[in-house]
Amino acid sequence: MATLLFAIISLLYASIGQAGGTAFVSLMAFLGMSSTEMRPTALGLNIVVAIYSTWLFNRNKVIDWAILRPLLFSSMPASLAGGLIVLGDHMYKTLTGLALLLASAMMIIQRGRAADRLCDTSLTASVSIGVALGLISGLTGVGGGVFLAPTLITLNWASPKQAVALSPPFILANSTVGFVGALFSGQFPSPDLALYANSALAGAVAGTVVSLNYLNPAGIKFILVAVMLVAGIQLVLA
Repeated sequence: MATLLFAIISLLYASIGQAGGTAFVSLMAFLGMSSTEMRPTALGLNIVVAIYSTWLFNRNKVIDWAILRPLLFSSMPASLAGGLIVLGDHMYKTLTGLALLLASAMMIIQRGRAADRLCDTSLTASVSIGVALGLISGLTGVGGGVFLAPTLITLNWASPKQAVALSPPFILANSTVGFVGALFSGQFPSPDLALYANSALAGAVAGTVVSLNYLNPAGIKFILVAVMLVAGIQLVLA
């Protein structure tokens, strides 16, 4: 049952360019997994799912690397630092949940914007946002994509479709360094990580096909907000 749920979560999240770290954390909490296992396991699953999604989006030439580079260069060191910090179980869940609720609120209050009126990105702002998102990513283990997408859309730096494509490589980079940080801090993933990873990868394959071929910008925003609200409330109340 757990492996099936990981596959379903991965499918739903991959359809909006996410690896599923937030829902993975929520599911592992429901399964009674310890907080020391939850973060590295979620990061490990993020890596597996994001590798495939990044490869597919890059092959279809839909990733805007010019927007992504400064975000990656600033977020990765911050994610590593966040991975080295060990939070208590309650603080960990509360911080992650509140961050998700804030991100969803940004999306809800944002007015619709046309894709042809996107603003140019600022290097200083990109670096600052990258550091903040990287730190949150490493601390929580959610990869950072679920915070990146609403940030880019709210600042009018990317359309919903572009934000979906930018999220997987951001998740991949920050989850990788965050995973290394978690290992160095003495946190290790579940012994069943390989089994969960295979299920998550199967879901990601189906989800990215849905994202590329069937979802429109309005649909992407609606699903993203719904996912963040549900996961955020669940973590805060856990």
